[in-house]
Amino acid sequence: MSDHVILTETVDRVGIIRLNRPKALNALNVEVITALVEAAETFQADPNIMAIVVTGNEKAFAAGADIKEMADKSFVEMHMADWSARWDRFTAIRLPIIAAVNGYALGGGCELAMMADIMVAGPKTQFGQPEINLGVIPGWGGSQRLTRAVGKAKAMDMVLTGRMMDGEEAERAGLVARLVEDDKVFDTAMEIAQTIAAKSRPVVMVAKEAVDAAFETTLSQGVLFERRTFHPLFALEDQKEGMDAFANKRKAQFKDC
Repeated sequence: MSDHVILTETVDRVGIIRLNRPKALNALNVEVITALVEAAETFQADPNIMAIVVTGNEKAFAAGADIKEMADKSFVEMHMADWSARWDRFTAIRLPIIAAVNGYALGGGCELAMMADIMVAGPKTQFGQPEINLGVIPGWGGSQRLTRAVGKAKAMDMVLTGRMMDGEEAERAGLVARLVEDDKVFDTAMEIAQTIAAKSRPVVMVAKEAVDAAFETTLSQGVLFERRTFHPLFALEDQKEGMDAFANKRKAQFKDC
């Protein structure tokens, strides 16, 4: 399936979404956001898809929101349009999302990358929340996710000054899961996705929920959530298969049930 603002394809059990506005450095307008969210939901509805990779091109993952589209909007127009509601649908995707980030990931592009579960980037990648230079602040979760990822000090620095952080600093700060050579970013993201694709689909979904719970709750609540989702997994055929395969030193053949 393809659309002029995004390109999608399936490789084995991995769904790929590629932002496709190269002349605009993949700036995120309503059309792109809508297409991206709908593509992710379509992949989730396919029982054969295990993970989703989101990427752009070598110059830009996404250089931000489309400023021309929102520059003249009033408070009422922005409030009623509620662009963030579309992102709520994206972050509700239960499959793992891997962001393969090259080039610029600024403003909304940085926020999109942070919505992913795993981020792969190269040394030349540039992350930033430069909204302060436009007379606004991050509006799609940037001030919240960036602070949780890199801590208050660096988040304050980036949000208040608009400075950019390269891939090496982002990896050291904990924003990026894997730092690889720039030309290896997409391939590495696909390797991660293919590794996940060999697991049990329902178990992968539960594992993602458990880590997200740690992000959202207290330690005691998170441990309780983990316990209450760990025990039911023993009702799955995949649990029996996985443990039997381990005991007998063979590769598990999961059936997603």
